[in-house]
Amino acid sequence: MPVRRRRSTALAAAVTTAAALGATALAALGGATTASAAGAPLSDYELTWGIKQSYRTYVGMFGSFTASEGATQAAGNGAFTFTDGTGTYDTAAHTVDLGFQGKVVSASAAHGFEITLTDVRFDSAAGEITADVRKVATVDGTSTTTEGDDVPLATVEVTRRMTDMATTLTAEAGEYLGNAGYAGAAGDPLTVARKTQPSTEPTTEPTTGPTTDPTSGPTGKPGTGPSTEPTDPKPTDPKPTGPETTPGPQDPSPTASTSASPSTPASAAPAKGEIADGTLGWGVKESFRSYVVGSIAKGRVTVSGGAVQAAGNGAFTFKNATGTYDTDADKLTAAFEGAVNFKGHQSGGTYGLDLTLSNLKATLDGGTGKLSADVNSLGEQTEGVVLADLEAESGDLKADGDVITVDGVAATLTDAGAKVFGNYPAGTALDAVDLSVALSDEAHLPSGGSGGSAGGGAGSTGGTAATVGGTGTTTGGSIGGGSLASTGSDLPGPALGAAAGLAVVAGAGAVLATRRRRTREQQPAE
Repeated sequence: MPVRRRRSTALAAAVTTAAALGATALAALGGATTASAAGAPLSDYELTWGIKQSYRTYVGMFGSFTASEGATQAAGNGAFTFTDGTGTYDTAAHTVDLGFQGKVVSASAAHGFEITLTDVRFDSAAGEITADVRKVATVDGTSTTTEGDDVPLATVEVTRRMTDMATTLTAEAGEYLGNAGYAGAAGDPLTVARKTQPSTEPTTEPTTGPTTDPTSGPTGKPGTGPSTEPTDPKPTDPKPTGPETTPGPQDPSPTASTSASPSTPASAAPAKGEIADGTLGWGVKESFRSYVVGSIAKGRVTVSGGAVQAAGNGAFTFKNATGTYDTDADKLTAAFEGAVNFKGHQSGGTYGLDLTLSNLKATLDGGTGKLSADVNSLGEQTEGVVLADLEAESGDLKADGDVITVDGVAATLTDAGAKVFGNYPAGTALDAVDLSVALSDEAHLPSGGSGGSAGGGAGSTGGTAATVGGTGTTTGGSIGGGSLASTGSDLPGPALGAAAGLAVVAGAGAVLATRRRRTREQQPAE
C-alpha cells in the first residue's frame, strides 16, 4: 500500500531549512495567502531547473529520464523545462506564485527505482520550489511506493530577474532521490521566465519588500496599488544595456588595428607552412570525468607525456603541436603530445575501466573536421580512432600575431567514438575543443597554452604524470552538463570490459548487487 506524505511534515522541514539559511521564507510560509488580495494574474511562464547535475549523470549512467505532458529535457541529459506556468503576481510585495505543467520520470531497472515529479511550483515569497513526488523502490523483488504532495525540493535565493537563481536541496529531496547527502547540497540554478516577454514583466523583490524597490522612488510603498506597478519593474531597460555596452565591440577594434598595423608587414607568417607549436584544450566530457572519480567508479584520472589537467578535475591541455596550415584554403592539421588515462571499478587488483587517449590530432577544413586519438582500452591498442566530428563557429582561419586560435569548436561523438566509450549514441555532444597553433618560433601562444597554465591544478608540471581522484568523491558538474548519453545505459561498455559492463547493465554484479541490498534505497552520486 502506498505511503503518502502530506505537506504538514514537508512544511515543517522547509521552515527549519529556511531558518538555518537566515532567509525570509519564514514570514512568507506563514502568510503567503494574505498577499493574494493584491495579486495580478500571470500566465505562459516556463521554469528551467536541472535538479542536480550529478544526479542526472547517475541516472543517465544506469537508466534514463522521460519528460512528458509539457515538460522537456535539454539535449545531452541537460536541465528540465516545465511549461504553461500560471499563477499570481503580488503587486504590493513584488512576489510571484506559479504552478507549471509537465512530468519527469527518472528510472533505472538495474537499480530498482522510478521517481516521478509533477505539479512543479515556484513561490518566490517562500523562496522554494515544490512538486508532487511518487517514488517506487524495488529491493529483492519487493516494491515500496512513497508519495508526497507539495514536497519542498529546494530553497531558492530569489533574485529580481529570476534567472540562474541559486538553489539548495532539502532533506526531502535527498529522501526521495535516494541520497541523504543531498540535504543542504547545492542544486542546479533555477530560471523562471515568461515565454513571451511583455514590457511590464513582473520582477521580484525577495527580501527587501516594496519600500526598497529601486525604481519605485519615495512613494513606492505597500498599498500604492497596481496603478503604479506597470511603470515600476522595467526588465527591458537594464537587460540590453548590460551585455551590449560592457564588451564595447567597437572599442577594441581601433586599438587592435593600430597596434598591429606597424608590425604586421614585417612579421606576418606566410599563408601556409608548418606549425611551430600549439595546444589543444579538451575535457572529453565533463560528466564522464565526474563519473570516473565519483562514488560509483571510485577511480582516477591521470595525465602524462606533457599533458596537463585544470584544477577540480577540469579539462585537459595537450601541447607541442606539429602539423601544417593554409590560411588561404582555411585548412589546419595538428597533432599534439600528451596522454590521459581513466581508471575505475577496481576489484581484486584489476580495473574494469582502463582507458588511455594519446596522440590527439585535429583537422579543420573550412570550419569542419575531425578529432582522433590513439586508444588503449584494457590493454588493447587502436591507433587513429576518429572520436569526434568538429565544427567551428567560423570556417575562416586567420592568424593574429602569427597565432591561429579557434575556440569553442563543437565536438560530436562519432560511431567509432561511441564504440570506444560504450553504448553512447553517435551524435552526443562532447566538451568543446579549443585550438591555438603558432606559425613561427617567435609567436606567443595565449595564456594556458605551452606555458602549461591550463587553469592550474593537477598536472600543471609538464611531462610529469599527475592524478585526480581515487578517493571516491565526485568532482565538479555544472548546469548544462549531462551524461555522455541521454538515453539507455550510460556505462562505458568496451572501456569497462564485457563482464563488468554486463554486470552493471543487468544489475547482477555481485559487488554492486550486494551493496544495493544492504541499503534501503540506492544512493546516487553526490
